Amino acid sequence: MSYSYRAIAAATLLSLAALAPISQASAADMAPFPVKAKPIADLPFFLVNDNRVTFAYQFNGVDPGVTNKTAKQVYAFTHFDVWAYGTNFFNIGLEKADHASPANPCADPTRPITGCEGATEIYGLIRSTFGFNEIFNTKSFSYGPLRNVSLVVGADGSTENRFFSASKRDVVAGLQFAFDLPYKGFFNVNPLFYYEFANRSTFTQCGYAGAPGQIPGVSCNSDGNRKFDPTWAVEMNYYMDLGFLPPNLQYFAVSGRAGFYGPKGSENGQILGTATKTEINAEPIRLTFDASKAVWGEKYTHNVDVWVAYRLWRNKFGLDHNASLACTTFAPGSCTENSLYSGITVKF
Repeated sequence: MSYSYRAIAAATLLSLAALAPISQASAADMAPFPVKAKPIADLPFFLVNDNRVTFAYQFNGVDPGVTNKTAKQVYAFTHFDVWAYGTNFFNIGLEKADHASPANPCADPTRPITGCEGATEIYGLIRSTFGFNEIFNTKSFSYGPLRNVSLVVGADGSTENRFFSASKRDVVAGLQFAFDLPYKGFFNVNPLFYYEFANRSTFTQCGYAGAPGQIPGVSCNSDGNRKFDPTWAVEMNYYMDLGFLPPNLQYFAVSGRAGFYGPKGSENGQILGTATKTEINAEPIRLTFDASKAVWGEKYTHNVDVWVAYRLWRNKFGLDHNASLACTTFAPGSCTENSLYSGITVKF
């Protein structure tokens, strides 16, 4: 029972925390470990199967090189499941900006055009874990508050209709250290290998009037597709019910996440350009009100959540906010995001 309950709590956190768009910033077959444990008898394949939809509103987003302030509507679907040997998390979202961050062809600095609608971006990510305690049928990877150590693998991707035309693809792999917190909470730390192997940029394409020089492979990309250096990353998230509140107020929880992504070479990929910096993409705190539990009772816990959060994104997309022309000349202040973020999440 305790394992299942933690899994449900994890589903709640991940469904909420991953809503904040990974976008094109951050988001390989692995040799299998020997399997010694047998599947638990008389249990369904998925011990937990959690699906949610979210609508959210970000009050003060940014788009590097375009604007330092744009409101964004976010629509997202999240899935989280637990099976005998691990977990799977999937998130796909659609982000709609206002006119300050326009769709193609507006925002081309060589052809100022007005009248475009706000840009749309679709992004997705997947993370899967394989618990060492479950795989090896042991408790050796639990000690004190440490609940488990797992292999984690995943990928991120996005596409958009801005003039920039980013189309990100990356993979991650590493370990997850899962810790218990008071009041049925948890804290996960994932040290990772991160490889952004593709992310298009119109501005680096050979033949574009604003491209820095016209030497293919040196100062411009033949098709605009950039490839970055492999680097390190650390992803963290936490969740905890506010169980110290009086019983008639135990409808609140706090959660959060943070991703740190190391420098990945030139901002133009494997051609000349300003060096990238460590990127911080975080939602340090989210306060969630369990509206369905408050209205309909314990049976409907976290069926409908209303939440408010603070969002921080520094050196967005890895761009150096102190040195990149996108951040300092084209749209000053557009590479650091500080924003209030609020929404509603419904389980189905």
